[in-house]
Amino acid sequence: MDWHSEEIEKIVRHALDEDIGRGDASTAATTPPEAVARAHILARQTLVCAGLPLAENVFRTLDPDIEVVCFHADGSFVEPGAKLVEMRGNAAAILTGERTALNFLSHLCGIATYTRRFVEQLATTKTRIRDTRKTTPGLRLLEKYAVKVGGGMNHRFGLYDAILLKENHIALTGGIKVALDKAHTYVAPTSPAPRTASAYDAAGLDPEVVGPAPLTVEIEVRDERELMEALGAGAEAVLLDNMTPERAEQCVKIARATRPGCVVEISGGITLDNAHAYAKAGADFLSSGMLTHSAPAANLSLLVDDVEET
Repeated sequence: MDWHSEEIEKIVRHALDEDIGRGDASTAATTPPEAVARAHILARQTLVCAGLPLAENVFRTLDPDIEVVCFHADGSFVEPGAKLVEMRGNAAAILTGERTALNFLSHLCGIATYTRRFVEQLATTKTRIRDTRKTTPGLRLLEKYAVKVGGGMNHRFGLYDAILLKENHIALTGGIKVALDKAHTYVAPTSPAPRTASAYDAAGLDPEVVGPAPLTVEIEVRDERELMEALGAGAEAVLLDNMTPERAEQCVKIARATRPGCVVEISGGITLDNAHAYAKAGADFLSSGMLTHSAPAANLSLLVDDVEET
């Protein structure tokens, strides 16, 4: 991840502007503008680190001369009481940036930690967990980065880098075969498209996120009949939607027997409690929006150690 990319700087600046508005009245009322402070960010739970360099972005935006040290690399597993980040600089800048820095870090560490728990549930299987587009508007880049840090995989980044035919696409085109035929016709004449999404370069996400060009085509199916129709129409990737683990297992067997090279994904209602049961169905991937929209925020604190008058 390039933490100094234009995309990241824009996200940080927007978050600060949202919080500060006309000015930090609490800090202005209580803190001498010349004061220098030393502070640190503390983990109050077991967690997987993600996005720690964002703290430096936040505080340097407010005080370009501040000294910031991150004690752990993203992806590191830390215990309660671990010091994650330390800073020394303008006290007002530290107080003003405190909540924005903690909001970023608690959210991203929370996603990485939650993703790691899913990964652990799938450890004895060949199935991998990956995310969805159910992300916070404006924060997809960071949230998908946190999923990767936690050991998960990224699905398509947006609507532009892969085709996923869902039930409404199928309904509007008139059926599974028609939808697949249209999608295959759409991608067939295309030459390898340039990677126009700067977010990929900013995040340093793997090529698998972008997907090969021409676009890959995946189709959602809800039962065995739809699965057989999709496979018969040349589906190269199918998404088994909202099935029980037992029914998903039967559909995986059908897909493997009918089209061995077909990529099989299971989605819909995947939770920590049932992830292992779904993984035993034998699919290539499970996908869950919970990785990003339901990850509990990590418990972090920023504590001031001392203040100097200058």
